[in-house]
Amino acid sequence: MSDLPADPGTPLNMPSPNRPSVLSLAIKEKAALFAAYMPFLKNGGIFVPTNKTYRLGEEIYLILTLLDDPNKYPIAGKVAWITPAGAGNNKSQGIGVHFPEDESGTRIRLRVEELLGAAVRSSRATHTI
Repeated sequence: MSDLPADPGTPLNMPSPNRPSVLSLAIKEKAALFAAYMPFLKNGGIFVPTNKTYRLGEEIYLILTLLDDPNKYPIAGKVAWITPAGAGNNKSQGIGVHFPEDESGTRIRLRVEELLGAAVRSSRATHTI
């Protein structure tokens, strides 16, 4: 018996077209976390610098590492913000990933806000607004 798919025309190493993109982001400093956090989104979100093109609503799987926290936070979110190349005000090109409306999304939003403390309410400029 073979473990190959029934359809011999389906390459084993080709990703499914419906499979979300996988990104990784490690934020090492509190100032960088403040600049990337998107508290204005319903469930919170994070800005991810990238040169790749995405569409609003596209599913993204993000592995997020925060400051000195040894945990890696898996986030199955959606693109809710796009900053294109050449955007004004020297904004970095990238996407905003909206945290999911589930336990994992709530957990990462609370963790980010805990790390930021009172700074989360600051009016300083960020990567998005």
